[in-house]
Amino acid sequence: MRTTWFISILFFSMALWLGCNASRSASSTPMTFAQYPEYAGNDLGVNWSPERTVFKLWSPAAQKVRLQLYEKGTGGIPLEIFNLKKSEKGVWQTTLKGNMQGKFYTVQVQIADKWLAETPDPYAKAVGLNGQRGMIVDLKATNPTGWDQDPRPAQEAFTDIILYELHVRDLSAHINSGITHRGKFLGLTETGTHNLTNQRTGLDHFRELGITHLHLLPVFDFRSSSIDESKPETPQYNWGYDPENYNSVEGSFATDAADGSVRIREFKQAIQALHKNGIRVVMDVVYNHTGATDESVFNRVAPGYYYRQTADGKFSNASACGNETASERAMMRRYMVESLKYWVQEYHIDGFRVDLMGIHDIETMNQISRELHAIDPSIFIYGEGWTAGSSPLPDSLRALKANTGKLNRIAAFSDDFRDALKGSVFNHDEKGFVSGKPGLEESIKFGIVASTQHPQVDYSKVNYSKAPWAKEPFQTITYVDCHDNHTLWDKLAISCPEASEAERIRMHELAAAMVLTSQGVPFIHAGTEMLRTKQGVENSFNSPDNINWIDWSRKQQYVAVFDYYRALIQLRKNHPAFRMPSTAMIQQHLKFLETTEKNLVAYQISGNANSDTWKNIVVIFNGSQKSQTVKIPAGKWKVVLEGEKVNEKGVREVPLGSVLVPGISALILVAE
Repeated sequence: MRTTWFISILFFSMALWLGCNASRSASSTPMTFAQYPEYAGNDLGVNWSPERTVFKLWSPAAQKVRLQLYEKGTGGIPLEIFNLKKSEKGVWQTTLKGNMQGKFYTVQVQIADKWLAETPDPYAKAVGLNGQRGMIVDLKATNPTGWDQDPRPAQEAFTDIILYELHVRDLSAHINSGITHRGKFLGLTETGTHNLTNQRTGLDHFRELGITHLHLLPVFDFRSSSIDESKPETPQYNWGYDPENYNSVEGSFATDAADGSVRIREFKQAIQALHKNGIRVVMDVVYNHTGATDESVFNRVAPGYYYRQTADGKFSNASACGNETASERAMMRRYMVESLKYWVQEYHIDGFRVDLMGIHDIETMNQISRELHAIDPSIFIYGEGWTAGSSPLPDSLRALKANTGKLNRIAAFSDDFRDALKGSVFNHDEKGFVSGKPGLEESIKFGIVASTQHPQVDYSKVNYSKAPWAKEPFQTITYVDCHDNHTLWDKLAISCPEASEAERIRMHELAAAMVLTSQGVPFIHAGTEMLRTKQGVENSFNSPDNINWIDWSRKQQYVAVFDYYRALIQLRKNHPAFRMPSTAMIQQHLKFLETTEKNLVAYQISGNANSDTWKNIVVIFNGSQKSQTVKIPAGKWKVVLEGEKVNEKGVREVPLGSVLVPGISALILVAE
């Protein structure tokens, strides 16, 4: 009995010891990212009221979290330090009583007995100088007069959109812009500004040109290593594709970078001014990577979680910027959704261009679309359907161009059409259709029908895509140049050194005609309407102003080119046949005409397409230097576009049966 009792006690003690140590071992084993809890609330970050301010931070692996309160955005010692309490689902929180408006703060997380560096929280809505500290702000106090009555300009269909891509500083950096607030948000609000040659600039220029949407390169807070906001008088330039604080406004575009509320107010003023002038605003957003990796806001609150890793545990790098975010993880997905909703609701943003969208997963992009379109179905979302490197997430799950058909109300850029028009952006010397390269006719047809299914396109001969990737035409961004790579004018100068300036202007204008009369959503790089040059610099992301600025003297120098762009835009607006909203409508009304010559594409739009007043339209593009004859359908036709002449009443009449198309030109005819 005693032996049995002793053995029982021994086994019980061993079991208890093993159980306790197993428990200790389990508790000391770090959670995998898949085990991190998802917090379903939408109140992370700072929630201010005159009576109290509530701080909430998601940091599941933290042992301790503290909050430092400061008087200024830089320098000095904390006014007070507060310990946050652990709550549910990995959230830490504290409440400060009293009115904390105008105070600055940082959070600091302890993990594995080590205190990480101070940082604003990822949801910071306002920051101080160089984004080092968050700022507690009354957002209503930042609203300009009449902000609550700031309706979005009218828009019926996505294919009615005409995008115009601009860096805030480029618009007004040159003294001949005539704009007072040079390089600032407020420069976007100025009207009646004229340069030394008495040309309309800025907001007046946008209206004169006829664009519907102003696409702004990044305006969120980006890294001080790119732009040091403490040195406003020192010439500095950067595109801003190195995010620091996603929900805060970049200070270098404000008149006072040290005051977070000034940034917010002035950006709202710019948006309000554009809206009042009938122009919607698109934000360029860069959720695919952060400008820093180990030192990023994300890694200072939840190390590693917000990023993808390779099989050996290193940061994967599909962005070619040092890291790539993990949109498929619950809290990164939630972060992207909540951030974009915030920009829509607080700033009245009308659309988003998603940088390297091919890094993000399809489900996240579709959830973004669902949530934003629930707020307003007219919000336009588009992005780059590619990456800058390989990713551990399978291609089948990512928002690549080839998967655009799986995306809900989201568009992608057509590099197929872009490079068919002017030549590969990666081969600087390569020519395209407009500069005389033969064999690109099917790629051009592919672009004309906006990457959709059409029975007359031979997809096996398309330059990149061997199948249609857009379900509907609005899913294709039709363009020839953008901030990346050479401007169209510089590309033509490099690839066609033998051509005269007059010939290159004709090539440039042919490309414009092809972009602005093709189906899909046209996109214009700011200044291309006046033959913008960056002096041959391809990647001008940190080049000085004299490379990146818009030189408004070129508007007068090449006024005929500007007038041609303006006339093309008005032609597109006046005639819905050039902006059909569905693939079925394109298939029904657009038929390619038979041509045997190289560098020649012709098509007819018939049957009052999309309720157009013009019943029958013939469009011909001749990329050859020689004039070419094209057979046209029987009937009486008038030319409405020829060379630089655009006249909807008719430039001239055409004899029956055929028409001679001059070299390097577009021709549009309408049946009388």
